Amino acid sequence: MNTAIADQSLFDQSVVYPVVETFHSVQGEGTWAGTSAFFIRLAGCDVGCPWCDTKLSWNAKRHPQYSVADLTAEVVRANPAIAIITGGEPLLHDLAPLTRSLKEQNIPVHLETSGSHPFSGKFDWVTFSPKQFKSPHSSIYPLVSELKVVVVTEFDLKWAEQQAALILTDVPKFLQPEWSSPQSKDLIMNYVLQNPQWRVSLQTHKFLQIR
Repeated sequence: MNTAIADQSLFDQSVVYPVVETFHSVQGEGTWAGTSAFFIRLAGCDVGCPWCDTKLSWNAKRHPQYSVADLTAEVVRANPAIAIITGGEPLLHDLAPLTRSLKEQNIPVHLETSGSHPFSGKFDWVTFSPKQFKSPHSSIYPLVSELKVVVVTEFDLKWAEQQAALILTDVPKFLQPEWSSPQSKDLIMNYVLQNPQWRVSLQTHKFLQIR
């Protein structure tokens, strides 16, 4: 390893992030549902979805700081198939140091984001879940691996189509019912049956009663 790379790696290990929780489970949603995954839930979010099920993550000041070195060590010990950086809104932070460190350990790294801030980091998979409450940053669209839109009302379906028009046509596109809104399931089912380019995503971890 040359000096510049070594210095960068040493710097990366000392970078800290506010962390809500880390845990080893399975991915519950989208293309990778059922896959062994280590989750790093970063704190901080300014999107403000009223139905958010992780509102405790919004205020970054309420959560402890973890170093890249400590987070990487946790992932390595868990030995998952993938590591997922989620939030909150993870792109509030510069994710380059964390993703570099994980990839140095040959760990595939996924991102779950609303795309509301400039993109950072190197990822093997990007789940883009845009929200109407804060418009996505333009840097996200060329990097999307899958599109996942949470649906509560018919207007959310229009929003989903608007966002789908901005990404590559072959990207998998999911509509996900909002867990506490039973009517959203019927909206999605009817829509997918008439629009076969879309798929249904379920929060299978909630059915399994796991994190």
